[in-house]
Amino acid sequence: MLLADDHGMIRDGLRMILEAHGVEVVGEAADGAAAIRNAAALRPDVVLMDLRMPGMDGVAATREIVAAGTAEVLALTSFDEDELVFAAIRSGAAGFLLKTTAAGPLVDAVRRIAAGEGVLDPRVTRRALSALADAPRPWAAGASLPGIEQLTAREREVLTALREGLSNAGIAETLGISIPTVKTHVSSILVKLGAESRAHAAALARDAPLDSD
Repeated sequence: MLLADDHGMIRDGLRMILEAHGVEVVGEAADGAAAIRNAAALRPDVVLMDLRMPGMDGVAATREIVAAGTAEVLALTSFDEDELVFAAIRSGAAGFLLKTTAAGPLVDAVRRIAAGEGVLDPRVTRRALSALADAPRPWAAGASLPGIEQLTAREREVLTALREGLSNAGIAETLGISIPTVKTHVSSILVKLGAESRAHAAALARDAPLDSD
């Protein structure tokens, strides 16, 4: 795990929490540029990324790290950073947590992302999708979401669950399928929609009709 935050005391606190729960912290970064360099050098499973940092911010760093395939990114956000959240979604962040998240959920989120899942704090999801509902669609008015016609009935059900912020385990329980099957469906959805991440797919499909034909 790599910690990226411009405040040393916050990094110290996060390190203490994570290491106390058995999560290895291999490095730190005080800005986006350092996060990119350290991620490339250290190859952590996850980068815990503050979105607002001086110089290169967390959004730009997320884009570079995800594009290079060096790590998954778990973004930390505040309630007043909706625009940064949307930008991070488009940049491929695998998850979002509020900075007020307690130690237990934080550690659980890190482990889930390291295992290939996505994590969306429900409070972030509701705010993001609500705000995005008023934003221009990335496709022409009256047209369907590109790629949605390629989704199977099951994939539409999985995408609906992604919009609701469910984890792989939550989707598996809801739909009565295995977690590996969920992962397969999610991967297929991302390819068909041209999405960078689970969060990006949920944002793209925020108001698309997903009922099976």
